[in-house]
Amino acid sequence: MNQREINIIEECKKFVAEKLKDAEKGHGYDHIQRVHNLAIEISKAEKTPNNQLIVELGALLHDIADWKFTGGDEEVAPRLASEWLKEQGATDEEIDAVVHIIRNISYKGAKVENKLKTIEGFIVQDADRLDALGAIGIARCFAYGGYKNRALYDPEIPPVMHETAEQYKNNNSPSLNHFYEKLFLLKDKMNTEAGKSFAQKRHNFMQQFVDTFLSEWSGKP
Repeated sequence: MNQREINIIEECKKFVAEKLKDAEKGHGYDHIQRVHNLAIEISKAEKTPNNQLIVELGALLHDIADWKFTGGDEEVAPRLASEWLKEQGATDEEIDAVVHIIRNISYKGAKVENKLKTIEGFIVQDADRLDALGAIGIARCFAYGGYKNRALYDPEIPPVMHETAEQYKNNNSPSLNHFYEKLFLLKDKMNTEAGKSFAQKRHNFMQQFVDTFLSEWSGKP
């Protein structure tokens, strides 16, 4: 990257850190840092040429205003990111590429089409999904469930494979259901070879956790 791009990245880190200083603990700046680092690793491993600036900006700005915390409004984040990028002197092409990632990165149901179209978007999405898996993914799942005052588990409430984004957004099922409704599905929804490779190990860890959880829930020693 050239000096202009390096400067934008550094300013972006400061902007996002300030914006998310009071965020819900599973979606704070530490999440952004992990996704940013993972995106860089995937970008390096990816054989398809990709724009490093767009990958890093997409990773840093992807959760600047998550719809889960804006009353369901999905346009807050694209608007904030676009305005900030313009202030930094980003080109229209760069802004459009980053906004495309922000607008389409989120998982919105097992049967909902992925609308991302760029390799940069695929890289950032894989990085974001990786942070929803493994030990960190388990912690984030229950942290958000606690934030929403959801039950840990209820055997009388089965998981639902949401067919529309609206169904997914309105879901309020127990936290353990989220593993079946989203987390266990992610390894097969990775876009890049690196993402698929990284996801398998984290998936296996989550499966072991859920098996142990269910065993303990039934009262087994």
